[in-house]
Amino acid sequence: MIPRDGALTSLWQDNTLPYQAKNKSVDNEYDVVIVGGGITGITTAMLLQDAGKRCLLIEAYQLGFGTTGGTTAHLNTLLDTPYTTLITNFGKEGAKQVARAATEAIRSIKDNIHRYGIDCGFEEQEAFLFACDEKQSKELDDIYQACQEVGLSVMEADQIPVPIPFVKAIRVADQAKFHPLKYVYGLASSFEEAGGVIIQQCRVTNAEERDNKVYIETNRANFEAQTLIYATHIPPGINLLHLRCAPYRSYVMAIRLKDNNYPQNLVYDMYDPYHYYRTQNIDGTDYLIAGGKDHKTGEEENTQSCFELLKSHLQKHFDIGEITNYWSSQYFEPADGLPYIGQLPGHTENVLVATGFGGNGMIYSNIAARIFKSLVLQEENEYQELFSPSRVKPVAGFAHVVEHNADVVRQFIGKLFAAEKLDVISSLERDEGRVVKFEGHVMGLYKDEDGALHAVNPTCTHMKCSVSWNSAEKSWDCPCHGARYSMDGKVLTGPARHHLEEIQVKGLMQRYKITSDWPVLSVD
Repeated sequence: MIPRDGALTSLWQDNTLPYQAKNKSVDNEYDVVIVGGGITGITTAMLLQDAGKRCLLIEAYQLGFGTTGGTTAHLNTLLDTPYTTLITNFGKEGAKQVARAATEAIRSIKDNIHRYGIDCGFEEQEAFLFACDEKQSKELDDIYQACQEVGLSVMEADQIPVPIPFVKAIRVADQAKFHPLKYVYGLASSFEEAGGVIIQQCRVTNAEERDNKVYIETNRANFEAQTLIYATHIPPGINLLHLRCAPYRSYVMAIRLKDNNYPQNLVYDMYDPYHYYRTQNIDGTDYLIAGGKDHKTGEEENTQSCFELLKSHLQKHFDIGEITNYWSSQYFEPADGLPYIGQLPGHTENVLVATGFGGNGMIYSNIAARIFKSLVLQEENEYQELFSPSRVKPVAGFAHVVEHNADVVRQFIGKLFAAEKLDVISSLERDEGRVVKFEGHVMGLYKDEDGALHAVNPTCTHMKCSVSWNSAEKSWDCPCHGARYSMDGKVLTGPARHHLEEIQVKGLMQRYKITSDWPVLSVD
């Protein structure tokens, strides 16, 4: 099992051992430094190393720690943002480009699997989208027409793979599925065999552009490169893209069915938020992987209830035997429906970024990697302009915002609070977190299963928003730009670079006793 950015373990991470890098030597200078050990970073590193560049990949934790380890790994051209919206926002030709790029991404992933001999359970599939009422049916008609206009192989469907009542459905050919971590590990191994270098447990703390180079500081060593690529899901620091990407969380379950009636292909309903379904065989065992109940990060008070709602929905339609894994994962929705891939706004052409993948990270990761390769090698790429972050226009006064928020003011340094003065502690249940006010200060308090208190300054170190407690993942989540922290304030996911400040509280264990249990998800 590998660790991840939360308390819950995904199906993929539960069945995978940590990646062991094979580095024998590490230099301080490279052609390209890629930050982020998910599918975007590994794919980019492999493409550039194979093209003759000397590449270093840096990962703050371990490969697959973040969203790649929490994905449901749908490889689809039937995207979350429907082609009706893409035609409206980018024109018919732009939407056709998106469909073509997505089709090429699936083909590229398939080619990588064959070329590098990766055993990752890849299977070609169809995708089904179904409507459950007349309003959804009308919307589905529009999507069907748009899919035809952009060139997808789409047709009406009389049946769907899941036992759910519906009024209309369509099916799209040339989709696929796979085990994302096995694929990433296979690419990582091939990258190292080609001469690439991977450093895990290495967090970037700063990067500066000087003399047509980028100088990168980390907690392990300093490096310099011609090009720095942020493949971190959202770029660190403060950037215009943070104002154009909204963080969301989605909830997933891996299920063993009593009747073994596992649905084939990829399936989606049309509710908002929608549900999604597919099956994956891992080491001879089938799992139904289903998800939904999405919401903006930090805006759901009881995240545990999202799992209960998802379980209730699935029990209506499937003969559930065992829920083997349940977890949530984060994604970023772009303002206009397409990711931002290319030069990071406000920086030189030496600093590149990919973000805003929505729920289609597996597809857009490959598109991003191929665009990055073209930019670094100064090749033509027909998708470069379509996905360029330059479509994000400067915001008046943003430079002042950056300066003002560059360093969050520390409020508690040198202070020690006595537990007996914190009356709120007595009302905290075991495994409960809460933001409270005390003596003019705002604190984030979490009482763990042993009754020990974990206290932090709840001011997000990114842009000074206040974090919220995520009861399911046991993390402090920022609703503004998606930064997430552990119970002790350690950064789990960007864009924050700095941990939350810990607050010292003395004497909790002697004064308060554990009074109750946190509810555990059941399958009965």
